[in-house]
Amino acid sequence: MTAPNSSSNSPSDPSIPASPSAADPAASAGPASGLRREVTFAQLIAYGLVFIGPAAAVGVWGTLDAKSGGVVPIVYLVATAAMALTASSYALMSRAVPRAGSVFAYASEAIGRRTGHMAGWMVLLDYLLIPSVAYLFTGIALGSLFPAVPVWVFVAGAVVLTTALNLAGVRVTARVSMAVVVAEVAILLVVLIGGVITLVRTGPVRPWLDPLTGGADGLHWHLILGAVAVAVLSYLGFDALATFAEETTGSSRVIGRATLVCLVVAGVLFAAQTYIGSLLSPLTTAELQADPSLQGAAYYTMVDESISPVLHWLLALAKAVGAAFSALVGQAAASRVLLDMGRSGSMPRSLARVSERTGAPLPATLVTAAGNVLVALWAATREDGLDRIVSIVDVGALIGFVLVHASVIAWFVVRRRGGSVSWLSHLLVPVLGAIVLLVVLVNSTPMALIVGAVWALIGVVVMLLGRVGGGERAAVV
Repeated sequence: MTAPNSSSNSPSDPSIPASPSAADPAASAGPASGLRREVTFAQLIAYGLVFIGPAAAVGVWGTLDAKSGGVVPIVYLVATAAMALTASSYALMSRAVPRAGSVFAYASEAIGRRTGHMAGWMVLLDYLLIPSVAYLFTGIALGSLFPAVPVWVFVAGAVVLTTALNLAGVRVTARVSMAVVVAEVAILLVVLIGGVITLVRTGPVRPWLDPLTGGADGLHWHLILGAVAVAVLSYLGFDALATFAEETTGSSRVIGRATLVCLVVAGVLFAAQTYIGSLLSPLTTAELQADPSLQGAAYYTMVDESISPVLHWLLALAKAVGAAFSALVGQAAASRVLLDMGRSGSMPRSLARVSERTGAPLPATLVTAAGNVLVALWAATREDGLDRIVSIVDVGALIGFVLVHASVIAWFVVRRRGGSVSWLSHLLVPVLGAIVLLVVLVNSTPMALIVGAVWALIGVVVMLLGRVGGGERAAVV
C-alpha cells in the first residue's frame, strides 16, 4: 500500500488517478469499463420499486398510526415531499457525474476524494444492512410456513439465488425485477380493491376523513413530524438507481427522471394503502398506542379481519418473496459502488474487475454477498437479531444523502461547474433536504449512531492505510 497524499482533498490532486470522466457519460461505460448499457427506463423504475417495496408501508403502519395520532396518509404525503428534496439532488448529480459510484462519485468530483471515500464507505453500510434485513424477512416469512426448517437455511438459499442472478448480468436481473415488481403491485392492488369493496359494502370503521384530518382531535404537527422521521425509512432504496448510471440506455437525464417517478409512485401507493388500512382497522389508534406489541402486525390484522384471510396470506407471501428481490437490487447497487471505488483507487483494484461474458462486477458482487450473508445469518441465529439490524439500518443512507446535498452545493454554487447558478435547486433545496435528513439522523437510536460512528472510524482507517490499486477503468475478465 502507498500512503495517500494528505496535502489535498481536491479532485484535481495529481497524486490521485483520474476517474471516469464526469463530463462524458460514454467514457464511464461500454467496452472500456465492462459495464453494458442494457437497462431501460421502465426497468430502472422496476429496480427502484423492488428495492423500496411497493407495500413497504404495511409493516410500519401500526407504528405510524400510533405515533401520528391516526393520520398515516398525511405522514406519507409529508415524507414523500421531504424525500423529493433528496431525489432532486440525486437527479442533478446523476446528470453532472454519470458514474456507477453514485454518492461516492458525486462527493469525489464535487468536494474531494477523501470526502468521496467516506461518502461511498457510509452508503456501503446501507447497502450491507438493507439487503441483510430483506433476506432475514424472507427467511422469517418462509420459516413461518415451514417451521421444521431453520430460518438460516432460507436466508442462505435467498442469498445464493439472488447472487447467482446478479452474476448472470444486468439484463437478467432487470427482467427479473420487472416481473417481481409487476407481481407485487398486482397483489397490492388486489388487496386495495378488496378494501374498497369492503368499504362500499359495510362502510368504514373510522370516519372517512379522520385519517386526513385527525378527527375531533385535529392534526398535531409535532406528532406528524415525529412519525415522518420513521416513514422516510420506507423510501430507502430509491437512491440505488444512481448506481446503474453506466448501464442505462438513453441520456444522462434518465436516472433523475426514474428516481423521481419511483418516489412519486411509491408515495401514492403508500398513501393509498395506509388510507384504506386506517379506515378498516379494527384496532383504534388509542389501542395501538397503549399496546406496542400490536403495531407490527396491525395491517395484516386489518386485512385478515376486515377484507379476507386469503388476501392476508397472499400479501404476506408477496412481502416474503419481494424482500429477497429487494435484496438483489441492494446487492447489485453495492457492487457498483465497490467497482467505482476500486477503479478510482479508494478500494482494492481487484474490485473493479468485470466479467467479459456477463458484464457483471464479479469480485464486488461476491464481496457484497459475503457481507450480506454474514450479517443476515448472524441475525437469524439470535432472538433479537432482527430488532438489532432494523434499529441501525438507516444511518449509512442518511449520511450518504446529506453528502449528496453537499455535493450539489459544492458542484454548482462553490465550483460553478454547472453553468449559471439556480439558487432554488442548487442551494435552497439541498439545504432544506440536508436539514430534514439531519433531523431524522439525530433521532436515530443510540445503537445506530454508535454503529455509524464505528463504521466511519473504520473507513478513516482504511483511507489512512493507503490507496490500493489505481487506474481509471474497470478491468474486463
